[in-house]
Amino acid sequence: QVQLVESGGGLVQAGGSLRLSCTASEGPFSHYNMGWFRQPPGKEREFVAAINWGGDNTFYSDSVKGRFTISRDNAKNTVYLQMSSLEPEDTAVYTCAARASGVSRVWRIYDYWGQGTRVTVSS
Repeated sequence: QVQLVESGGGLVQAGGSLRLSCTASEGPFSHYNMGWFRQPPGKEREFVAAINWGGDNTFYSDSVKGRFTISRDNAKNTVYLQMSSLEPEDTAVYTCAARASGVSRVWRIYDYWGQGTRVTVSS
């Protein structure tokens, strides 16, 4: 059982930046493909970004492409989401997820989930 813990959320002004981290309790972390998802207030959960186990393939939603960067450090059992040029529409609870078999944009098929970290972007 892998436990995922997110950190780095908070309140930021529009145009600002935040870096989210998601650390796994145990490995082998490098066996897992990782995804970031978010749930804006009153809306459905949506895909944000994903990265394969080796870190050489990344995927982004159209809404964050060019502003967000997903990366990972397998030695630290951690995946990151660097968020720049934040907009009020990015306000959401951000959650990381792990999946052993392949990268996916579909949140339902991930194996493990964190509790989420809240990001609020003020205008």
